[in-house]
Amino acid sequence: MRKASLGILVSGTGTNMYSIAKKCLSGELPAVVSVVISSRENAPALEKARSLGIPSYVVRKKDFQSQTEYEDKMIAILKAHNVDLVVLAGFLNILSPYFIDAFRWKIINVHPSLIPAFCGPGYYGMKVHEAVIQYGVKITGVTVHFVDESVDGGPIILQRPVEVDDDDTPETLAEKVKQVEHEVLPEAIKLIVENELRIVGRKVLIRREDDA
Repeated sequence: MRKASLGILVSGTGTNMYSIAKKCLSGELPAVVSVVISSRENAPALEKARSLGIPSYVVRKKDFQSQTEYEDKMIAILKAHNVDLVVLAGFLNILSPYFIDAFRWKIINVHPSLIPAFCGPGYYGMKVHEAVIQYGVKITGVTVHFVDESVDGGPIILQRPVEVDDDDTPETLAEKVKQVEHEVLPEAIKLIVENELRIVGRKVLIRREDDA
C-alpha cells in the first residue's frame, strides 16, 4: 500500500519537519516526507532534511519576477514528487490563492497560539510569544489548521493548550510550545492521511469509532 507523500515547506530551524520525518521513518506516521522546500538558503532545516536523505530545494521569492512564477516553481517541485499533503512548518511566506487552489484542502499549517488569538498578519515566530507575554494571558497553545486564502483563518483541525508561567520569557515559552507542536502536527497529519476528517463549513469533524 502506497504511503501518503508529504511536502514540507520551511523557513527556519526545521524542528517540526525533523520530528515528522522521524515519525515517518519509525512507522509511527503512515507517510513519507518526499520533499522539503525552504524559502531561505541558509535555513538549518535544509541540513536536517539532507541528513535524512530527503530531497531538498531552495526557492526564494526574490529570485522570481512575480508571485505566480515563484509559486509555479514550488508547485512544479511538489507535483514532481507526487505530494499528497503540503505541510507548512515554520514557513514564513504568505501563499496566494493561486497556490492554494493548486492544493485545495491539502495544505496545513501549524501556528504557535490558540487561534483566533495572536494570529493573522504580523503574528509569526517569536512575535507571537512576545505578544502573549506582553498581554499577560495564562494559556496559549498550538493550532493546526487547513490553509485557505485568509492568514491563519482556515478551518481548525486540532488545538492544544500550553500554560504560561509567571516567569516565562518569549524564549522559554517558545520552547514549551515547540514541544507541543511536535506532538500535535504529526497527529493532525495522521488524521488526514488516514481519511479521518471531513470539513463542514468552518468545522473540521473527526470520525470516531462509533461513526464507522
